[in-house]
Amino acid sequence: MPSKVSCLYILTVVCWASALWYLSISRSTSTYVGHMTATVRKTKTAAKAPKNATFSNIRTRPLNPHSFDFVINEPKKCEAQTPFLVILISTTHKEFDARQAIRETWGDESTFADIRIVTLFLLGRNTDSVLNQMVEQESQIFHDIVVEDFVDSYHNLTLKTLMGMRWVATFCSKAKYVMKTDSDIFVNMDNLIYRLLKPTTKPRRRYFTGYVINGGPIRDMRSKWYMPRDLYPESKYPPFCSGTGYIFSADVAEAIYKTSLHTRLLHLEDVYVGVCLRKLGIHPFQNSGFNHWKMAYSLCRYRRVITVHQISPEEMHRIWNDMSSKKHLKC
Repeated sequence: MPSKVSCLYILTVVCWASALWYLSISRSTSTYVGHMTATVRKTKTAAKAPKNATFSNIRTRPLNPHSFDFVINEPKKCEAQTPFLVILISTTHKEFDARQAIRETWGDESTFADIRIVTLFLLGRNTDSVLNQMVEQESQIFHDIVVEDFVDSYHNLTLKTLMGMRWVATFCSKAKYVMKTDSDIFVNMDNLIYRLLKPTTKPRRRYFTGYVINGGPIRDMRSKWYMPRDLYPESKYPPFCSGTGYIFSADVAEAIYKTSLHTRLLHLEDVYVGVCLRKLGIHPFQNSGFNHWKMAYSLCRYRRVITVHQISPEEMHRIWNDMSSKKHLKC
């Protein structure tokens, strides 16, 4: 007899496929160019968390109060055992296949028997109620989704990352490290855990690393990364890590969240985190293992990296299976 979880999973896949087919024929796809402060109506079943529960020592009025409620939350993920690593994955509602591929490959929380890992997918609220319902059902099966009630859009990616920082600081502050990444990233977990973070060594504090970018604002309005001069007048950005993947010690999550409350929001998430780091006096370290571009696959090449960008769910399975089954081969 198939297990209850297996049946629920199959039901979820069928429902997702039906919902996406329905959406494709009944309505045109919308582009959600939301605003930083846009919110949507909360569902009746929304699970609320205490707003800013651990940040009562902030006495000045926030410039950017993060006044969003959790509508889907997993507040007890860290209660039974303190994790060594929390992985925060930015995703969108229609990316079920990507989330499932991550659950079955590098994001599997049971990959390391002796190291506790927590994997969470981060979303806002969609303007389509059908997609919200599908994500709620998915959450009931896998218990690895966190949602706040801001509009899920490209321009709100910063809010999504700040939600993850808030979640760690509120519900998992004793974790050792945190990774923020995206749903089209392949992560070489062996390199991440054993070569970079090294569980047998003393955990670092005020630590931040990834692919460091030194650049300036793009003023061309046609660019995806356009930055208006009135929003960011400086000619250079502070050093920042590509949002495709970066690692930081868990104490930095609370520090960035607190700093964000008094720092003008920018829609470019990785740049904004860099601005907060500059205020905190934390300098991100360059690590050549983090790649923010796509690399042609070869076993030996992927053994040397930590992250690779633009990986489809099908590629993720193939790469993971190949690397897992050929660990005995030498390069």
